[in-house]
Amino acid sequence: MEIQFLGTGAGQPSKQRNVASLALKLLDELNEIWLFDVGEATQHQILRTNIRLRKVTKIFVSHNHGDHIFGLPGLLATRSFQGDVGPITIYGPAGLEQYVRTALKVSKTKVSYPIKFIELTGDALIYKGQGFKVYTKKLDHRVASYGFRVEEESRPGELLVDKLAQYHIPNGPIYGKLKAGEKVELEDGNIIDGKDFLGPERPGRIVSIIYDTRSTPAIAELSKNADVLVHESTFGGNEAKLAYSYYHSTCVQAATVARDNGVGMLYLDHISARYLGNDAKKLERQAQKVFENTRLANDFDYMVIPMKGSEK
Repeated sequence: MEIQFLGTGAGQPSKQRNVASLALKLLDELNEIWLFDVGEATQHQILRTNIRLRKVTKIFVSHNHGDHIFGLPGLLATRSFQGDVGPITIYGPAGLEQYVRTALKVSKTKVSYPIKFIELTGDALIYKGQGFKVYTKKLDHRVASYGFRVEEESRPGELLVDKLAQYHIPNGPIYGKLKAGEKVELEDGNIIDGKDFLGPERPGRIVSIIYDTRSTPAIAELSKNADVLVHESTFGGNEAKLAYSYYHSTCVQAATVARDNGVGMLYLDHISARYLGNDAKKLERQAQKVFENTRLANDFDYMVIPMKGSEK
């Protein structure tokens, strides 16, 4: 599981930051990539990464402001040129489907694969399958805006090969059955239970993604015990009143959520174009005074999220 930031700016692109988009890479787990928001020129950003659009199977859109959706029709059109691609599912607020289908219709763009839209209407479990769940909650923005929580289901513990050595089992299908927790009859007639040879169950990872919003209790619920929290930080720590008036959050508010809810790592995202170079780093330093494990996200930054208990 990896996160790669494709655009970390707010409102409008700058020379340092494109507008909002990030990729959750689940290549080892599902051979899929999920996108969260698709701001203008996201597909251009993707050209500078190893992401292949054919691997993108789901797109989650927080809200319908232009800096979060203007790149979507173009990206969907380009995906048609990636060979034999499968269907794609887009989760987003009311009006998103109309926007996309109108853009494709007016531009006479033919998409070679099925597009399924799932409309977000409130707090809900919006996806469950393949060992993952995705939850959403409504945030507090000028328009309907949603935060996301991606939960990976727990995984069986590692097979304790040393403990099995006494049975002299050759490599092959038997190991697979034991790792799946099944009972196996050996050649000598002994029956062993795979559950007796598994290490502790490994908890799944949690990623929470919070785009445009004022401070609201829903954020804490989405962020609880997340391994990684990506949180909008459009304003500096001393601009809480200004952030509130514009329906946004400060870096310190993001850090407070992380500190109070057992978050592992906080990434500050959706940075105003007013903050360039060292000014942007000030946001990181302000947040780190509240929650030390904070990083300022930049375009093309990526991080690997290891399984709990594995080497980092």
